[in-house]
Amino acid sequence: MIRTLINLFFRFLEILLVVMMAGMALMVFVNVVMRYGMNSGIAISEEMSRYFFIWVTFIGAVLAYREHLHLGVETLVAKFGRTGRLVLMALSNLIVLGCSGIFFWGTWVQLPINTSMVATVSGLSMGWVYGIGLFTGGGIFLIALERLVRQATGRITDEEIAAFAGENMSLEQLAERT
Repeated sequence: MIRTLINLFFRFLEILLVVMMAGMALMVFVNVVMRYGMNSGIAISEEMSRYFFIWVTFIGAVLAYREHLHLGVETLVAKFGRTGRLVLMALSNLIVLGCSGIFFWGTWVQLPINTSMVATVSGLSMGWVYGIGLFTGGGIFLIALERLVRQATGRITDEEIAAFAGENMSLEQLAERT
């Protein structure tokens, strides 16, 4: 039940990213056409497309981390056996926990300052723009923590170890990543 809800949440995030990318493309396209065709533009569309880009990047980072799509030194990891890979996986997740925790905390400390400022055109609180760091830092932290707990309790699967070492993809999937 919990796993289903988590999967639905990440599916929602994927759909949200598609909607935001489409919205961003539409806003930029309409603005370009209006500037060149009518010598005018929609000021808020430029600002909102920039914010959409920020949100897409930070939400996408959480999705990419969940799917093991961030940069890794897979050629080095692939040279190790199962025990070595598990040690490297734990070390990697501990480093990610530290970095994402610092990122979350930094966003939390900075949020009151950002909330007090407003965007030039839309009047939107900048807390909405920079506050996405809370989602990203917290999301990646929780994913890494969950992986560490499953690893410590022996519930890590061979597929996850293979994904960590970059061995879970076919040649077609590897070609798509380049």
